[in-house]
Amino acid sequence: MASLILMRHAKAVDRLEAEDDFERGLTERGRADAARAAAAISQSGLGAAHALVSPARRTRETWMAIAEVMGAPPVNDPMALYHASDVMLERLILEAIEHGHTRLVLVGHNPGVGALAHFLAARAGRAAALPQGWPTSAAAGFHFTTSGGAFETVELAFLFNPKP
Repeated sequence: MASLILMRHAKAVDRLEAEDDFERGLTERGRADAARAAAAISQSGLGAAHALVSPARRTRETWMAIAEVMGAPPVNDPMALYHASDVMLERLILEAIEHGHTRLVLVGHNPGVGALAHFLAARAGRAAALPQGWPTSAAAGFHFTTSGGAFETVELAFLFNPKP
């Protein structure tokens, strides 16, 4: 069975405080929430052997906050992750699985990450457990199997909601 941790980047500075959207870094609260998420991930016992991280500054900074508890796996940061849809994220995850990466972490953006988390939780019969929308720093871990290039069985392994 494969595993996946999905995480939305932590709270970033306002768009007016950065040169452009891509260069928005984390706020002080964002750094604190990312550290709390790292602790929750560590307590879950899930790790990763491969990371997919959007190249935007806020996702890279979030990744740096959780990388150590993930075992500091190698990172792929394709531009395709920047504001990717849930369908694109699903495709990238399934391609990683096809290439033998069965323990994954993905740090990205809403609405794609939140939509994928809700889709997988619904497949696991646990949609009600997830927060509305998908707040910054939210993370969910899943165990799953695939068949025919699609998710087959899905189990929600852990959930971190920074705004309980």
